[in-house]
Amino acid sequence: MLVLLLVGVLLAYHLQKYIYRNYWDKRLQVRTSFSDSCVYEGDSSSLREEIANDKKLPLPALEVRLALSRDLEFSGEAKANTNVTDLSYKRDVFSFLFHQKVIHTLPFICRKRGFYQISNVEVVGYDLFFRTQHYLNAAQQTQLYVYPAQIDTGRIRLLCQTISGMVLVQNRLYPDPFEFSGIREYRRDPMHHINWKASARSSSLMVNQFDSTTSIRATIFLDVEDSHILRSEALTEEGIRIASSLAARLVKQNMELRLLSNATIGEFILSSPDTENTENSANDPGANSTDRLLIWHGKPGAAKIHELNRMLACIDTQQKTASINDLLQEEIIRKQSGQIYVLISKNQDSAAMHLLRTLSVGNEILWVIPVNPGAALLHADMPGIHLMRWEVGIS
Repeated sequence: MLVLLLVGVLLAYHLQKYIYRNYWDKRLQVRTSFSDSCVYEGDSSSLREEIANDKKLPLPALEVRLALSRDLEFSGEAKANTNVTDLSYKRDVFSFLFHQKVIHTLPFICRKRGFYQISNVEVVGYDLFFRTQHYLNAAQQTQLYVYPAQIDTGRIRLLCQTISGMVLVQNRLYPDPFEFSGIREYRRDPMHHINWKASARSSSLMVNQFDSTTSIRATIFLDVEDSHILRSEALTEEGIRIASSLAARLVKQNMELRLLSNATIGEFILSSPDTENTENSANDPGANSTDRLLIWHGKPGAAKIHELNRMLACIDTQQKTASINDLLQEEIIRKQSGQIYVLISKNQDSAAMHLLRTLSVGNEILWVIPVNPGAALLHADMPGIHLMRWEVGIS
């Protein structure tokens, strides 16, 4: 009798082993998704795990393993069963009966700007005797954009007020011929401004007077080059935050804006459906790395700011970049005037100042220089060039 019992147990063991080897992953679904598609640096979000065993075979133990960037820091109970090294490795064990689904929510804090994705989840299943392990790689399409943190309202307002003053200067230099405001006496004005009909009714020459408008386009140059032996990642990231916050504020004020940068954006942005209309050579699937410079044209509208922030999120500051001087030189060749230029760069390069002097002819330039507390500026204001010292870490 004992022999028959042992034979029965042995047959049952091999039968369940066969069944689990062939059917454990049938109708097993593992999906991960971020609760948000985009958040700002410093915000909280969560990762949603959905595991469903939609069959009549129970799974006594199912281990779900995933790897996430350590810059998305798990919080609360989600820290359990997490090992943080180069990445955050998360392991959770579930048990399923028949036709059962479990939803697990893992909160985290976004510690750093970036583009994050989960492309694969490893699933390990066990049989009834916990003797045999079965492995499954479940492909995922889970993505999250972490936008640059927005600069304190007071500091960004001061920056915008400085730009507004520059706009007024440019408008006085370049009045808009379409904004007629009245008639006054001639004072060495251009001949084409003379109002001959009004002059005929008066004893002196009369000219049309025009008001300036605020239709001047602004261009932001964002420099992320960090070629020194001791890298200044904090200053570079602050420059990206300034660019994001300033662009959002200016576009909200109905200003047409360009942002040019020597930063390159990752390959994943090429297939992003939200950037189809971006005037950026990076959208060309055949573009090489030198064609992926960040170039953005923004007009009023929240959608355009989201587009810019997605691109800024995808900047890889570890990649070697070109000099911002190349972009300044190209702008000089275009020979535009009546423009407002904002350079955001921690690199106080003498060659850049020389190019800015050339570019300032007929234009107004603001150089925002992120610096560490107590650091001095190497240059001083010049006609048409305004320098703004921006200490990092000051709220």
